[in-house]
Amino acid sequence: MSTMRFEKVEKTYINGVQAVYDFSMEVKDGEFIVLVGPSGCGKSTTLRMVAGLEEITSGDLFIDDKRVNNIAPKDRDIAMVFQNYALYSHMTVYHNMAFSLVLRKEDSDLIHERVMWAADILGLTPYLNRKPQYLSGGQRQRVALGRAIVRNPKIFLLDEPLSNLDAKLRSTMRKELKELHHRLSTTMIYVTHDQIEALTLADRIVLMKDGLVQQIATPYDIYYDPVNLFVANFIGTPPMNIFTLRLSETGELEVFDNKIDISGHPVYPTLRKGGYFGKDIVIGVRPENIKVSRASSGAIGLPSVADVYELLGHDALLHFNIGNNSVVAKTAERDEIQTNEPIVYTFETEHIYFFDKETEARIYGDK
Repeated sequence: MSTMRFEKVEKTYINGVQAVYDFSMEVKDGEFIVLVGPSGCGKSTTLRMVAGLEEITSGDLFIDDKRVNNIAPKDRDIAMVFQNYALYSHMTVYHNMAFSLVLRKEDSDLIHERVMWAADILGLTPYLNRKPQYLSGGQRQRVALGRAIVRNPKIFLLDEPLSNLDAKLRSTMRKELKELHHRLSTTMIYVTHDQIEALTLADRIVLMKDGLVQQIATPYDIYYDPVNLFVANFIGTPPMNIFTLRLSETGELEVFDNKIDISGHPVYPTLRKGGYFGKDIVIGVRPENIKVSRASSGAIGLPSVADVYELLGHDALLHFNIGNNSVVAKTAERDEIQTNEPIVYTFETEHIYFFDKETEARIYGDK
């Protein structure tokens, strides 16, 4: 187990393209950190700098308080699991898992002990004599994990290891990875573009965009307390509904021909002091915080018309429009609401998020 510390780490390629800016954070011993963000955000580059596969342009990286910028990858005591498994097709599962220890000329008894231990953890014992082509995708991924585990490294690096699996198998492997982390208590750095993986696996999430860290927080905090519009819109399935609306001169939220009283919202005094009254502002509302009902039910709310109803089982997603904005709400309405059926909707006012239109930063209430 190990700690890690990034101090203003940056990466600029020879063509002048900067992939990572001012990356700073401390990783605790045994912590599961997930780097997440859209393609090209710098998450895989950051992981490769930890592995020593990319040189650090500036800043410092410490593992157990030892600066490792110029230490070769083989001397960092790090194991990496890749998206494509990178298994040797001519070797059995046993020999794939044992290979790194053989290269290190470890004692044969120790090699056997470590391979059998890892195979037992990963449920691979029945498959040790098979070759990779006779395994399922999930089994191959377990072999790749096992090859890393047998080395007993200080840190595991995982680069989108589940992206080649189907949805059901990804769900199963997420659970197994979480259980594996609890059993090993080893520091893990995991890269993904899938925010569901980030939310379900991480102790803390590092959300990146264009090489910059947007927020570092627990899954709970990054979902319920996003620091800016990008974080709010990136995390969540379906994503947060975003609108640009106007605050009246008296501080009411103008939803086209209707007005919503937000005077009880914690951010209201900040909006007044900050000069937002009488101006456009960006708001965000998560689907579960929009309540919808059939207009025929007699419920009170703002009017709209249903577009698409998607049954998810216990819940359903209802798509409709507010002005020119396409909106999705999560509803427990049991009977399917038909296309073009009149509905009414309300926002749970206390769960509205406010963002500055120019900076896209979150507007907070007095703390």
